[in-house]
Amino acid sequence: MQNTKLLLTSFTFVGLLALAGCSFPGVYKIDIQQGNVVTQDMIDQLRPGMTRRQVRFIMGNPLLTDTFHADRWDYLYSLQPGGGERQQERVSVIFNDNDQLVSLSGDFMPGVSRDEALLGKDSGTNVTAPAQNVEEEKSEVPAKPGSLLDQIQKDIDGVKTVPVPTPEPLDPSPQ
Repeated sequence: MQNTKLLLTSFTFVGLLALAGCSFPGVYKIDIQQGNVVTQDMIDQLRPGMTRRQVRFIMGNPLLTDTFHADRWDYLYSLQPGGGERQQERVSVIFNDNDQLVSLSGDFMPGVSRDEALLGKDSGTNVTAPAQNVEEEKSEVPAKPGSLLDQIQKDIDGVKTVPVPTPEPLDPSPQ
């Protein structure tokens, strides 16, 4: 009788520890992403007058196509950081009767990375006026001649800039 109580108590204790193991601090919890990942680059490529085919090429297949609103495609994206609060974004693309893109609406901010906006992380890059950058460079102490920093600075000063080719925009005419 005594052994049975001890065995039952032991199993109960082990079971409670197993259940509590899911909430122990330090246990890794994965980030859960669902839906269409839409980047700022995708949004920037969209132009009024694009066909559905062109929009699908840039954005991918929409997550929702409503039977009652055939002129609207919805792209939904949700992210739940491990142990954090779930956050969701939505982008809607609206077409006219000629199947051409006429408007775009949603939860995105121009010039801000989606992941930084969702996770609330600062990218660490600050935009300053060029005049301020020149003043900061002048205030720095120059590197000693012959030092590694001097050699690196000479290599940087000798670099020739090459313009980056810009791709042609997609043809907005229907095909």
